[in-house]
Amino acid sequence: MKMEIFADLHNHTLSSDGDLSAEALVRAAKEKGLGAVGVTDHDTLAGLEKALFQGQAQGVEVIPGVEVSVRFNRSFFTGTLHVLAYFKPARLEDTAFVKGFNALLSQGRGEGLVRARIEKINAVFGPEGRQKVLPRAMAWEDISSYADNISRRHFALALAEKFKITDKDGINRIIGNASPAYLPSGVPLEAVKAFLSDAPVVAVLAHPAAGSFPGEGHYKEVLPKVEIVERLLPELLDAGVAGLEVFYPGHTPAHQELLLAWAKQHGLLVTGGSDCHDTAQRPPGVAGIDKSLYLELKTAIDEKDKSI
Repeated sequence: MKMEIFADLHNHTLSSDGDLSAEALVRAAKEKGLGAVGVTDHDTLAGLEKALFQGQAQGVEVIPGVEVSVRFNRSFFTGTLHVLAYFKPARLEDTAFVKGFNALLSQGRGEGLVRARIEKINAVFGPEGRQKVLPRAMAWEDISSYADNISRRHFALALAEKFKITDKDGINRIIGNASPAYLPSGVPLEAVKAFLSDAPVVAVLAHPAAGSFPGEGHYKEVLPKVEIVERLLPELLDAGVAGLEVFYPGHTPAHQELLLAWAKQHGLLVTGGSDCHDTAQRPPGVAGIDKSLYLELKTAIDEKDKSI
């Protein structure tokens, strides 16, 4: 479904696993002719103030947000889904809000989870493991050298650069959802529900159908198929999710139509974004929403903020 993209609401910076600084991301959005850009790093608020400052300088409206990792352990799915949480810029000056949001995010990632993943990988794939793949044991320093906020991408980089495992299947065997060493990241859904009930935040389910993309797609190997997302949707709506990211590079036209039907059925907001991580393979501005859908999101954010 073609539309004139006014707002790209899903982008990452150096504060999580993007290659662009917050300032460079906003400048890139300006160059693409976007009127608004969402900055939604994984599980951190760190880059938002810089992005907002640059947005004012460039004349691009910046919507602050966070891509929150949500952990599931169901009989039919063990893994992580992502929720995009948007809010008004002024909330970054609200000490209680920032403290509460950071307390939520701290439950989902951090050094403890990274060390546990390393230990599990070594137990399964290390030189003394059950499936000997790594030439040496993986160390904390192998992963921590990449960033302060570690994601799956940094594990993949370490496997390629430090352990010379460069083929996609080999990497997925070690860190994919089906790996015997897999440990999901994320905040328990119950904690997300408690936060959303009292916070001036509008929550949107990120890339709901990306796990069913028929070709080569980012996240395809770690996200569930759309049928599983559909089974989880009632829980997500009950937790406070109010929108769906419909327009996304990893969604086929058929997926977009399905998600639009879900949105109509449940009265949900419709959003979109590029999931930008760089300017080459995953650039900004390749997906998003028009101005009318953007204004609907803005209204929802305003109303949620006033109700708190």
